Amino acid sequence: MSRIERVSVEVLETPVKLRYVAAGHAVESNWHVLARIDTADGVQGIGFAVANRGGLVKPLAAACQELGQLLVGMEALDIEAARAKLERAGGWVGPGGMVSMAISPLDIALWDAKGKSLGQPLYRLLGGYRDRIRAYASDAMWYSMPMDQLARSAQYHVSQGYKMLKLRLGHESKPEGEVARVRVVQEAAGAGVQVMVDATESWNEVQAIANGRALQEAGIVWLEDPVSHQNLQGLAQLARNLDIPIAAGEHLYGLDPFQKTLDARAVDIAIIDLARAGGITPWMKVAALAQGRGVPVAGHVVPEVHVHLLSAIPNGYLVEFMPRSELIFKTRLKLEDGHLVAPQGPGLGVELDEAAVERYRVG
Repeated sequence: MSRIERVSVEVLETPVKLRYVAAGHAVESNWHVLARIDTADGVQGIGFAVANRGGLVKPLAAACQELGQLLVGMEALDIEAARAKLERAGGWVGPGGMVSMAISPLDIALWDAKGKSLGQPLYRLLGGYRDRIRAYASDAMWYSMPMDQLARSAQYHVSQGYKMLKLRLGHESKPEGEVARVRVVQEAAGAGVQVMVDATESWNEVQAIANGRALQEAGIVWLEDPVSHQNLQGLAQLARNLDIPIAAGEHLYGLDPFQKTLDARAVDIAIIDLARAGGITPWMKVAALAQGRGVPVAGHVVPEVHVHLLSAIPNGYLVEFMPRSELIFKTRLKLEDGHLVAPQGPGLGVELDEAAVERYRVG
C-alpha cells in the first residue's frame, strides 16, 4: 500500500554559508518550507521550497500544511489526481502566486515518494535522457560586490571545477561599467571558462540594447532577464537583434505565461523556477512546451531537484549551482568535468540531515 498516511510541513531558517569570500552580502538567511509525505508502506517523500526572504514564508508553510491534509488517504503514486485536488482547493486564490508555491513542496515530495516506492532515481523515472547535466556556478557573484571580491569568487568556483560562471549586472550607469565587471571575472577565471550575465530585469529596452551589444562584444555566452518578464515585445526584440541568447522565465507561474512567452519568441532559453511553476509536474509540462518550439530549458536554483529534471529531458541545457540547501542534507552533489551528476539513489537520492533540520527549525 502506498496510500498517504501523514503530511507534515516545517519551516527552516539556515544561515548563508559563504565559505570562500567575505562578501558582505545583504542576505543572511535562507528559508525552507520542507514537506514530508509518509505512506502506509513506510516510504517518506520530501519536497522543499527555498526563499531568501522570510516575510511570507510562515503563511506559505501554513498554506502548504493545509493543502497537504487533503492528500491523506490518497494513493501516493497518483500524482496528477493529487495535484488536481490541490489545485481545486486553492483555485479561489490561484492559480499563480501563493497557491503554486504552496503546492510545490508537496508535488516534489510526491515524486520523491514515487521514486522511492519504485526504486528508481527521479531522473530515470522522468525520462532518463542522461545522468548528468552541464552546470554553472552563480553564488557570491553579486552586483553589490567590489571587484576584488568578485574576482575571488570567480577563482573559487573555477577551483571547484566549474567551467561556466554567472554574475549579476544592472547597477552601472554606462555599458563600459558593466563590461568592466565582466572583464574582471573573465580574467580571474582564466581561459576556457564561459561567463554568463544576469541583468535582473534592471534595464529598459534602450539600455538593454546598448548594454547587450557591449557585453556581446566582450564575449558573454548568455544574457538573462535584461528587461521585465512582462515586456514580451522588448524581450523578443532583443532576441532578434542580439547574437547572444536571451534567457528568461524564472518569474513566471504555471503553463499559460510560458506558452505566451514562447509564442512571442521572446526567449532563446527558458528558465523555469521550480516553486513558481508549482513543482515537478508542471515543470515537466513547461519543458515539453519549450521542446516543441526547439527551446532549451534551464532551472532556477534548487540544484538538488533540477539536476534530475534537466537530466531527464532532451532539451535540458544547464543547471544552476546555488548551494542554498546544503546545510540540511547529508548528501552532496558531485561535479565531474563541469557537469552535476544526478544522484543514483531512489527518488531525489538525497538524505536529510535530521540533526540539522532540528537545529534550523523555526517555531
